[in-house]
Amino acid sequence: MDLHMNVAVVDAGANLKAFARMDGAWLGSIDIAIKNAKTARYFDMETGDAREMSQSGGSLYGIEHANDGLVTFPGGIPIKNSSGEAVGGVGASGSTVDDDHEVAEAGLSTLAPEAVAAD
Repeated sequence: MDLHMNVAVVDAGANLKAFARMDGAWLGSIDIAIKNAKTARYFDMETGDAREMSQSGGSLYGIEHANDGLVTFPGGIPIKNSSGEAVGGVGASGSTVDDDHEVAEAGLSTLAPEAVAAD
């Protein structure tokens, strides 16, 4: 993958704990990467899973306008420990939403062994 990405990690309280911007990554994707991570933690679900629920008639209709903007497309994944407890979120942005999701998954896999992706 020849990508230029922004990657963010938040803790259990959705506080930014780590951020990396690759040379050449879009400046506009900085905020999206952070919001991907926060949204994943706020709702303990992959951000892409919120898409259908945030559409007209969905249980979370309009949620993307809350909390200073949430993300309802792929790129954010919650982090859970081996006990299933939510401990944070990882978010990526800088390419297509499919690439963003793949990079977030790769980021998740580099975290401590006890951290696992949400079901």
